[in-house]
Amino acid sequence: MKKLLVINNKYKTFGGEDSNIIDELVFLRNYFDVEYLEFDNSKKLTFRDFIAFLTNSNQLSNNELDSVISKFKPNVAYVHNTWFKANLGIFDLLKKNNIFTLLKLHNFRYDCTNSYLTKNHLKDKIFCPKCGLTKKQLGFFNKYFQESFIKSFLAVRYGKKYYNILQNHPMKLLVMNQFHQEYLKNLGISNDRVGIFCNPINFEDNNLIDNRKESEYVVFAGRLTNSKGVNELLSSWKEVEQKDIVLKIIGTGDIEKELIKNYESKSIKFIGELSNEDTISQIKNARAVITATKMFEGQPRLLCEASSLGIPSIYPSFGGMDDFFPDDYSLSFEQYNYSDLKEKLNLLNDTNFLKNEGNKAYNHIKKKLNRDSLFNNLENILKEV
Repeated sequence: MKKLLVINNKYKTFGGEDSNIIDELVFLRNYFDVEYLEFDNSKKLTFRDFIAFLTNSNQLSNNELDSVISKFKPNVAYVHNTWFKANLGIFDLLKKNNIFTLLKLHNFRYDCTNSYLTKNHLKDKIFCPKCGLTKKQLGFFNKYFQESFIKSFLAVRYGKKYYNILQNHPMKLLVMNQFHQEYLKNLGISNDRVGIFCNPINFEDNNLIDNRKESEYVVFAGRLTNSKGVNELLSSWKEVEQKDIVLKIIGTGDIEKELIKNYESKSIKFIGELSNEDTISQIKNARAVITATKMFEGQPRLLCEASSLGIPSIYPSFGGMDDFFPDDYSLSFEQYNYSDLKEKLNLLNDTNFLKNEGNKAYNHIKKKLNRDSLFNNLENILKEV
């Protein structure tokens, strides 16, 4: 049995990526001897952290990794997020110990922190679909963290070295869809260095019962930000004038108050933040889930979880999203075409149609993300070990 060392730096605020890693650890432990090394950004910054920002290598983190390597002796290191406590010195340490390394790219932000100037980040666009920031927010300097120029400067220093590691370190990069693989190819990284390995999810066969005739609501769940297309979604919903179906908005964000002021009504209800368990419960009993995101997605967790329950999704067809739905799926809409979105919203009254689309989505995602398929895929990636 291969010995797999999983390395991750927790985000300060728990989110989808952290949830995915928890699910993946459960999956991996069925097939490998797994050790998990976790770093955490929640503690107060120290002088050593400041030095680590300047050198892009955290000696305490390196020492901790070195100790785990000595005791566990892994065949494979599987790295996720490294900002900022884990830092980038761990890659040199893994290379020094001749440990085959996988790096999973959950998002595209490595390309957003690779330049000090906004013009090189946005490339003549006014909005970045990789991180959700706009030209107005960024200004002249690539202010990736809106609250701090210093933090943004350090992030770009970090990002430029990280980008160089992606290009030159002898490791395998893992992404979750073909769009991302092609994106890396356009950056000069050959396809033989990039594998596709999706996040596992749980399936519940008994949730394919047709509950759509009884369900009186659909769900949006996510951050309430402009980059998620929430304004456009709510405006489209209002224009369609759904009288018997409520759109439940689950989540919080920087435009929450503005949205509540402009859109709360009998057909639009703002639920606020819910636990992952409670959100799944809401999805399980919904007619459908909806997103109008303007951002590239690695693997859309909300939509995949809905499909695993036989619940159909309305989503924009771009940025890798289509990989998670069958070719003959009928509820995707053309990105930024909100007339097309409204046409899809009108289909929410056809319960037989929704049932068929939900079943198609379920069969596709179960075939794509079943445990045997995922394991065989990972085994093929690890043949080099």
